[in-house]
Amino acid sequence: MEVHEHIAELRRGGELMAAAAERAGLASSVPSCRDWQVRDLLRHTGYVHQWAARFVAEGLPRPVPTATEAEIIAGDPPDPELIGWFREGHARLVTALTDADPGLSCWSFLPAPSPRAFWARRQAHETAVHRVDAELAAGAGVTPVSAEFAADGVDELIMGFFGRDQRQLSAAQRDGRRQTLQVRATDTGSEWLVSLTEDGKLAASVERGSGGGSDSSENAASDGGAHVELAGPATGLYLLLWNRADPATAGVEVSGDAEVLESWRGGMRVTWS
Repeated sequence: MEVHEHIAELRRGGELMAAAAERAGLASSVPSCRDWQVRDLLRHTGYVHQWAARFVAEGLPRPVPTATEAEIIAGDPPDPELIGWFREGHARLVTALTDADPGLSCWSFLPAPSPRAFWARRQAHETAVHRVDAELAAGAGVTPVSAEFAADGVDELIMGFFGRDQRQLSAAQRDGRRQTLQVRATDTGSEWLVSLTEDGKLAASVERGSGGGSDSSENAASDGGAHVELAGPATGLYLLLWNRADPATAGVEVSGDAEVLESWRGGMRVTWS
């Protein structure tokens, strides 16, 4: 996707999130984020927007000191000002990305064509996922995204975030057996193959494509590892892999050892560091 498309999705996602938060009420629980209320969701996402906007607007070359998550959630602004504060921070981020020079140089943490492209993509998906959280709290249904945007989000999650997992592997994990998780978007034709550590919690390698189709599954089985395939619409895969839906509600067919998927979903962690 192009930068301007990500910015448009970011703008749309933030506006939908604020509207859903108003419908839900700040004290409503967020079923997809354990122990959070809508006020916590707004403070978290609003803080991330302001944090990201500084890198873009100021061209910061490295991370700056930040408050802890607990400090963010417990801090200002007070409830009567919270939705307005969120909207203002979201608008500043959209403006910063819209006005940024294509040649912007600043810190980023995943591979991308440029820092501006990175921040537009990352914040579009950050906001989309938390917009879903707000809509789930409101209980009125989730606004769909395009198949293209959903497939782009799956790609960022697998190739970006979990493509970095090799840094966390011990020698035993590097040499151990592999389980494979194949993800196939039936509407866009996109495919990804994730080779998981034996406990199913870290990605030992990631690649776009099937990695050899059925042969990949047979090879995994011959090595003693389990294999699971996820097939469904890109929007369903997006919600499932971000732990915002289960396979049934996402319309995703799970073939093979479903325990591999559940182990990975339970152990996965997404961080910027």
